Amino acid sequence: MSKAVVMGNGESRSWYNPDTKWDDVKTWGCNAVYRDAMPDSLVAMDYAMQQEIYDSGYTGKCYFSNWSIVPSEVADMMLMGFDIPDAFIHRSKNKTGQCVISGKDPATVHETVEYMMKLLPSLDMDDLKLKMEKDVGIWITYVNENDNIKDVGNPNLSTGNMALLLACHEQDAEDIYMLGFDLSIYDETVNNIYKGTDNYLPADAKGFNPVNWMNQMSEIFDKYKSKNFHWVDCKIKGTKSWHGSTVQDYHSNVKHLSKEEFCKELLLEDYK
Repeated sequence: MSKAVVMGNGESRSWYNPDTKWDDVKTWGCNAVYRDAMPDSLVAMDYAMQQEIYDSGYTGKCYFSNWSIVPSEVADMMLMGFDIPDAFIHRSKNKTGQCVISGKDPATVHETVEYMMKLLPSLDMDDLKLKMEKDVGIWITYVNENDNIKDVGNPNLSTGNMALLLACHEQDAEDIYMLGFDLSIYDETVNNIYKGTDNYLPADAKGFNPVNWMNQMSEIFDKYKSKNFHWVDCKIKGTKSWHGSTVQDYHSNVKHLSKEEFCKELLLEDYK
């Protein structure tokens, strides 16, 4: 029976050693977990995080969004004739003959902020700008031949949910254990182990409205009804915050586990 442990970066997994390995369990990690461990597969959907991972020399298997390799001359030609401030151009360390170009248009971000300010005037606009302006600009990452990176296209999923999807589709795991999937609460500070570090929001930033993440997870749970999802230390366990119901009432293939039950099922002798 194929098993997978998918590590989100919510603070509920702070007790867990992300470098834990099993012979019969595949581990999936997200974004900055590479700073602390080398999971069997690492997933990153954020452009800044992708460049950080690449520049670090990380050699593990990676799954990146929009990872389309082009000749480096394309980046140089693309920038010609445009007065783009240097602050918005992010180049990786070592220039090679090939690169990946990604980005978020500052003008589009400004238009979106203006639209949201008119649509929802009750929002904290400073917080909205902080989040919308994160990772703005052009990211040019120079790459080498035969890198251990697979392009997952642009599926419009968060990194954690992309890792869940890959555990189901790519690995075809039958049992998926979810750690650090804490969702978020807008009126509380952002819930992330790596908050306040490079390429993350400040530690005092507000959380997010989790509706999009929940909708994405629901689609995955529904698509893979034959698989078993084990949600460890789920913060909304027993509450009717999942589309007006509990998670288990909505998805019969989702089971809640405490960290003690998780350790027992996967034969971990101790935990902190």
